[in-house]
Amino acid sequence: MKAFYGDLRLGILGGGQLGRMLIQQAINYNVTVKVLDPDREAPCRKLCDEFTIGSLSDYETVYKFGKKVDLLTIEIEKVNVDALEQLEKEGVQVYPQARIIRLIQDKGLQKQFFKENDIPTAEFQVISSAEQLKNSRIPFPYIQKLRRDGYDGKGVYKVADETYLAKAFTEPSLIERWVDFEKEIAVIVARNENGETKAFPMVEMEFNPEANLVEFLIAPSTLPFEVHEEAERIAKRIANCLNIVGLLAVEMFLDKNGKILVNELAPRPHNSGHQTIEGNVVSQFEQHLRAIFNQPLGDTACLNNAIMINVLGEAGHEGPAVYQGIEDVLKCTGVYVHLYGKALTKPFRKMGHVTIVDADREKAIEKARFVQKTLKVIS
Repeated sequence: MKAFYGDLRLGILGGGQLGRMLIQQAINYNVTVKVLDPDREAPCRKLCDEFTIGSLSDYETVYKFGKKVDLLTIEIEKVNVDALEQLEKEGVQVYPQARIIRLIQDKGLQKQFFKENDIPTAEFQVISSAEQLKNSRIPFPYIQKLRRDGYDGKGVYKVADETYLAKAFTEPSLIERWVDFEKEIAVIVARNENGETKAFPMVEMEFNPEANLVEFLIAPSTLPFEVHEEAERIAKRIANCLNIVGLLAVEMFLDKNGKILVNELAPRPHNSGHQTIEGNVVSQFEQHLRAIFNQPLGDTACLNNAIMINVLGEAGHEGPAVYQGIEDVLKCTGVYVHLYGKALTKPFRKMGHVTIVDADREKAIEKARFVQKTLKVIS
C-alpha cells in the first residue's frame, strides 16, 4: 500500500464535514487527497490537495474523478453507483464497495438484507402505492420512510392514525412498526480487507425532536454489559455478512423489553462517532483510513467519559453564521470545539460539534448541558 509514502491518491466523494475530518487525519499519513462536491463552498475545499466541483449523482463526473485516484471512498451515500461499479472493474479500489453503497441507498433493500440474514429489526412492509399504504398490515402508529434519499430526519413520517394518510409519502417507501424504545444506541465497527474487525464501545444518543437529528451523545454507555455485548455482536455480524471494507455505523433501538432492533446503517464515518477524536485511543476517522488502506486496526478503547453535542443552526436564523457564546464555552476545561467551515447557517443545519471529556461522568454531562445552553449559531 502506497499510504504513508505520499504517493497514494485518495479520492473522497463528498466535501462536507465528514470529509473534512477525514482529511485532517489523512494529512498525518502523507496521503494526497482529492475531493468531489457540487458546492464550491464545501467544508473540504481548503484542506484537500485538489477540489473538483461536480455532481455526485452524475455518471461521467464520478467516473472521470475516480480515474484520477488509486482509492475512492465516500462521506455520503448519495453517489452514482453505476460509475463506482465501472471503476471497480477497471481496477480502482472503491471502499466501501459499490454493491454495499447500492444496498444502503435503498432502505427497502437494507431491510430485506436484515430479514435474510436474521438481523433483528422492527416488522416492516415495502410500499409502492397509496392503496398499498391504506391497506397495510402494520397497525397504527407506524413510521413511513422513503426508500431513497432520506437523511438527517428528512424522508421520515410518523403515521399516527388514518387521518395522517393524506400527508403520507407517495414515492416508494417502507413502513415500520412503531418501536416503544428505552434508548437509541449505536455501534461503529471497522473491517479491513484481511477481515480484521473491531468495534467502538456502544454509545447512547438523544435526538432533537424537531429536527430528528442526534443532539446529545454519551460514551461509553452505562447500560448493562449484556446490552453492550449484544449490540457489538450484531454490528460485527452485519459487517462480516456484508464483507465491508471501511467503517459501518449501526444505529439501533433498545426496546422496553431489553431487545435490540437494528434501525439503519451508514457505511462511512458517522455523527455517532465524532467523540472518538478526543475520547478514544483511535478516532473513527483514523480507523476508516486504516481499514481502507488494509492496515492493522487501532485500539478502540475509551480514554475517558465523552459527551458529543451537535452544534445546529438556530431556528429563525438564516445567513452568515455568528457563533454566540463561544468564548464562555472555551473557558471550560475538557471542552473541544469543532467548527465545520460553513459560512451560512440555517435552521438545524449541522455547523459543528463539541466534545466534552471528563473523568467524572456527571461533571461531563453538566458541562455538556452548559455548552448546549450557551453556544448558539445565529445570523
